[in-house]
Amino acid sequence: MDEQLEIPRVVVGVDGSASSQAALRWAVRYAGLVGGKVEAVTAWDLPGAGTWSAPAVDTDFDEEEAERRLVEEVRTVLGEGGAGQVHERLVRGNPAEVLVDQAEGADMLVVGSRGHGGFRRALLGSVSQQVALHAPCPVTIIRPDAPAE
Repeated sequence: MDEQLEIPRVVVGVDGSASSQAALRWAVRYAGLVGGKVEAVTAWDLPGAGTWSAPAVDTDFDEEEAERRLVEEVRTVLGEGGAGQVHERLVRGNPAEVLVDQAEGADMLVVGSRGHGGFRRALLGSVSQQVALHAPCPVTIIRPDAPAE
């Protein structure tokens, strides 16, 4: 009877888009319901760094600045109280691959339906589509909050 109860782990992709902000809010609410913890993950990579198709164009990437912006994004979306419930993580790599890797052992992976790229009319972005297909845990895809009228 010496079982250790693991705290449910909720991983959420954050990229600054309206969809990812809605996903972050949803993940925190869900974690509160299940007594879990939230890990907000932002992926970064140098364009063309992994292929021969193009030269890396952002060699001056400031990782500390990116980490600061991630923490600031979480605080802006959730406020100080909500942000205290979230652990932020900046990881280098392809966003879909990073999120799938970070979701290993998680109880839930939460992503927005669309990030900053892609086509406006697309219902599902490429990252959300890839994580839905390859994640090692259940995935929840959140559409952006409807604008207030």
